[in-house]
Amino acid sequence: MKISLAHSPDSDDAFMFYGLASGAVPSGDLEIAHVLSDIETLNQEARQGRHEVTAISVHAYAYVSDRYALMTCGGSIGDGYGPIVVAREQAGLANIDDVTVAVPGELTTAYLALRLYAPRARTRTVPFDRILDEVASGRADAGLVIHEGQLTFASQGLVRLVDLGAWWQEQTGLPLPLGANAVRRDLGPALMQRLTRLVQASVEHGLSHRSEALDHALGYARGMERSVADRFVSMWVNDLTVDCGERGRDGIRVLLERGARAGVVPAVPSLDFVRPG
Repeated sequence: MKISLAHSPDSDDAFMFYGLASGAVPSGDLEIAHVLSDIETLNQEARQGRHEVTAISVHAYAYVSDRYALMTCGGSIGDGYGPIVVAREQAGLANIDDVTVAVPGELTTAYLALRLYAPRARTRTVPFDRILDEVASGRADAGLVIHEGQLTFASQGLVRLVDLGAWWQEQTGLPLPLGANAVRRDLGPALMQRLTRLVQASVEHGLSHRSEALDHALGYARGMERSVADRFVSMWVNDLTVDCGERGRDGIRVLLERGARAGVVPAVPSLDFVRPG
């Protein structure tokens, strides 16, 4: 059976799926086809049910919960940190409610967190890898930064206005779940659990073969130095990626509940998690 496994072409996803991509984690009679697309494309494709397993923004899951369940593994969860809002050092911004913020996509979880933090902020969608340039050049007042820009923004003369993951933890005591892996419900419980086990095994393989997995991830790191890529991977591939645990599940539930109350996302009638089987 052929399984379409979709994830982003980013260093953290490359790291966690190294075990499956390299063949070190055998998939038996399942033919795993890795499909690489940016997360906003994957969010849109999930609404069509295109892939059996897909990386997805937790925000976007609110729109596909009828078609997909969430794996307990493979998530990107910030425990006390998360997307950041940056501005030019000389801008002296005091309130991001009153400015235009460049955002990486309206289905990203970073966008949902921003909406909860600053409901009146104006936004403009910009490809995630151009946001720092938009802010540095003055084309945007501020930028919502995900991916490695979280570590490199200062090199462009930018300052951090807020870390939304730290803010979220202050508000709730919970980690901020940005991304998850979703598995299509029509595969049935047994196959859903088997695929979850394969993803978890791939994450564990990367963490236990860190040097080799990081070598693989550097091919997707957009020129990052190894030390920076290592820091970035450590942020988003860790014990909570192996198993999100009760705190991770609560983070997803509370985030979607608050998003629904704020009118940013539809209410999710059934938040189901699939454990490895």
